[in-house]
Amino acid sequence: MTQVEGRAAFITGGGNGIGLGIARAFARANVSLALADIDERALKAAADELSPLTKVETILMDIRDRSAFLKAADVVEEKLGPVSILVNNAGVGGGAPVTALTYELWDWALGVNLGGVVNGIQTFLSRMLKRKTGGHIVNTASAAGLAATWSGALYHTAKFAVVGMSEALALELKAQGIGVTVLCPGPVATDIIARTRQSQPHVFTEMNDAERAAARKRTRDLVERITQGASPDRVGDMVLEAVRNNQLYVLTDPSIGPFIEARYRAIIDSLPPVDPMQTPRDVAARKVFGPK
Repeated sequence: MTQVEGRAAFITGGGNGIGLGIARAFARANVSLALADIDERALKAAADELSPLTKVETILMDIRDRSAFLKAADVVEEKLGPVSILVNNAGVGGGAPVTALTYELWDWALGVNLGGVVNGIQTFLSRMLKRKTGGHIVNTASAAGLAATWSGALYHTAKFAVVGMSEALALELKAQGIGVTVLCPGPVATDIIARTRQSQPHVFTEMNDAERAAARKRTRDLVERITQGASPDRVGDMVLEAVRNNQLYVLTDPSIGPFIEARYRAIIDSLPPVDPMQTPRDVAARKVFGPK
């Protein structure tokens, strides 16, 4: 169990969507909040809403900027005290068909969805370890980090990496009293697609007419699916509960289940036969992830 009350949390993407939902849940639990975002107007609105409940500091920053992360950490910890809950939530959706990908798109998407998580961990984890008072790290990945569907190679690449990183961190940090949670949401009713379009490098020039039409239809379908997803506040409540219970995985939608099952069944079926003279493979797995 992790006690969250009275602690300070640093939440990236905290002005909008899932990040704001997490911030609301933590505010009700008496957690001081540092909200980082690139949307200045959203940050002000979030601070106005949450300040009556808890201490709130806002930081206008791009999570790809490592020096900005370091400066933010110093400022926040001076005002709120030690940050012992880190929520690496900021991210982008979107992308392009594999036939239209560019180096610029790869750098943009991986820089935000993976690099931003790395920057948060590299900035705050050393401080947590030095204080030896425990803590918790939440990394927002996606259901698309658990099984490949139709989200595109650009998005899947970063989200699979965040899941793997989180699982490895959970193993390494357990002895240090620092918990890790990886949030793998399905559709959540946010405006992430519109906000992504504001920052995404232009890609339509790399597509032919048929690809443009297909991309527009895919975006429309995705927006419609997202609007019918879980509420950010519901996801925030799930994350708060996971932090309290030191729960590794948080999934918000069961529809990814068959894809996960098919993926891992294909992996398991590809294993060579077990040597009867060796310890069964699943013994070690149970120690890491719990019983079947």
